[in-house]
Amino acid sequence: MLLLAATLLLAACNLGPHYVHPDIPGPATWTPLVAESAPSSQPTPPANNGWPDAQWWRAFGSPELDRLIDQAQLANDDLKAAVARVEQSDAQVRIAGAPLFPSLSAGFTPTRSRQILPMGAGTALTSNTFTASLNAAYELDFWGRNAALRAAAVAQATGSRYDRETVQLSLLVSVATTYFTALSLRDRIAVAINNLANARNTLSGLELEQRVGTATALDVAQQQSLVDSEDATIPALRSQLSHNVAALAILLGTTTEKLQLSDGTLEQVAAPPVTTGLPAGLLARRPDVASAEAQLVAANADVRAARAAFFPTIQLTAGGGVESLALSTLLEPGSRIFDLSAGLTQPIFQGGQISGAYAQSKGRYRELLADYHKAVISAFDNTQDALTQVHEIAEQLVRQERATETARRAYDFSQRQFHAGTINILTVLTTETTLLTAQDTQAQVRLALLSALVNLYQALGGGWDTQQEQALMSGTR
Repeated sequence: MLLLAATLLLAACNLGPHYVHPDIPGPATWTPLVAESAPSSQPTPPANNGWPDAQWWRAFGSPELDRLIDQAQLANDDLKAAVARVEQSDAQVRIAGAPLFPSLSAGFTPTRSRQILPMGAGTALTSNTFTASLNAAYELDFWGRNAALRAAAVAQATGSRYDRETVQLSLLVSVATTYFTALSLRDRIAVAINNLANARNTLSGLELEQRVGTATALDVAQQQSLVDSEDATIPALRSQLSHNVAALAILLGTTTEKLQLSDGTLEQVAAPPVTTGLPAGLLARRPDVASAEAQLVAANADVRAARAAFFPTIQLTAGGGVESLALSTLLEPGSRIFDLSAGLTQPIFQGGQISGAYAQSKGRYRELLADYHKAVISAFDNTQDALTQVHEIAEQLVRQERATETARRAYDFSQRQFHAGTINILTVLTTETTLLTAQDTQAQVRLALLSALVNLYQALGGGWDTQQEQALMSGTR
């Protein structure tokens, strides 16, 4: 009955303040920020209730990307460290919750003593004492301080789970973008090698024409300059490819020698259609925002704990056991011993320690409230910016493909007209250089589009959903 009464009083004497979710309104709709004067062949992505799938990377249609991401989730060192931090936070919850329960300890103490009696010289009395005891102690959490400390630990543990999800999402984004960059560099190298071969063929034709007198030494020298320039770009591209493969190996938790990549191209990677969810759901999907709020919940609980420190603490202790001069009689009824005690401690003067801790906890809460506000508005801005980037780069790719096709036709025309003798080599060189630049730019723009799509998925929280959130919350209870 006393424990029940104490529990009711504990609930009644919770000092607060109770946590209130900050209300930060978001945008009504997601709309790409496009200039009114800029024509666009891309429709505005519709807003709907669908989110990217939990395995959003499969929308790119690349089996090798699927394999790489599966390996990264198993072997990445940063993700393993994040999992270990979750385990530490769970252990801290158990530590913080321990004061809410009684502590119990048992002991057994055998004692042998020898005493010299004053009545006769050399006379000594030897005795044995055997004591077995069981001791219990409990701090009555009348003001809710211990409960608040455990609540703070639970919020921290929940935040560590959100942090793990943030690390995982960043990992998947890094794997996808690094892999796409490697494919793009392969494509650019292939384009450069093909263009170098074409330039050398043109050079051979000019050298032949020079020997028969239909081309000049200047024509040959200009084409040789173009060949040398194209040839010089290949080592730099190969160096960048090697660097990206090494970075990808680190993300996968392996070495470059053990990383095997198939001979794929960026053209084989699909650009999935863009769909966005309602803005109101974004804050429930972004693990970084959820982590920021978990830290805010923990700070609120710390304020309650610091406020409770101003009030008395009540300690209840009890001990019982048996004590006997002979081990054989240790368990007899006459050997029983017990003690009960209660204590109340009220802080009077601590040199400002308690008030300082309370002020510090309130300041920490205000700091984290500002951090949470920043995380929320950053989430909204990131999503808006990512959507705009996807829209604009998709339009840029359409125009660049058109420009590349035009440059290819111009180069073909110039080749035919040059061999027909109607134009000079300078015109051919100009159209050839334009085509080389257009092809390389197209490969880079396609990479930019796929990277923008990956960034949009990250801004939307990847595959995060409320069921995951509930599972994480239940894991700390």
